[in-house]
Amino acid sequence: MSSRRDRKSAGLLLIALFKLTKGVLLVIVGIGALKLLHRDVAETVAHWVDILRVDPDNRYIHRLLTHVLAVTPAQLKEASAGTFIYAGLLLTEGAGLLLRKRWAEYFTIVTTVGLVPLEIYELARHFTTAKIAILIINVVIVVYLVARVRR
Repeated sequence: MSSRRDRKSAGLLLIALFKLTKGVLLVIVGIGALKLLHRDVAETVAHWVDILRVDPDNRYIHRLLTHVLAVTPAQLKEASAGTFIYAGLLLTEGAGLLLRKRWAEYFTIVTTVGLVPLEIYELARHFTTAKIAILIINVVIVVYLVARVRR
């Protein structure tokens, strides 16, 4: 019986750590976006391309650079705000799950299910392995938490 409870707790711990990790990474991205607000984006991107020894003529890098350089300060502010809001949501879920709060299980189910249609839409627009992996992980999280809540 104890090993079964440990497995249940391990699943909850993994989900909590997954959510917390995503939340922390998004905070870092949000801070990076805010730091770009008061700088010359082209100069900053050129600096990082140089440091990372990336070939700017590579078609994927070139496409990425084209998109990054087209971002306006207003778009950067909006993206940063959205990033911080989503990070707050993930950090709330992760902390609540880590503390084994029942409300966090329900909260995570609702917020994760709410994002699944957006993930499906994005997958339909542009199919990538990463997007399918994220969708599968989120569906597994929801199924696991629903089964846990129903017990």
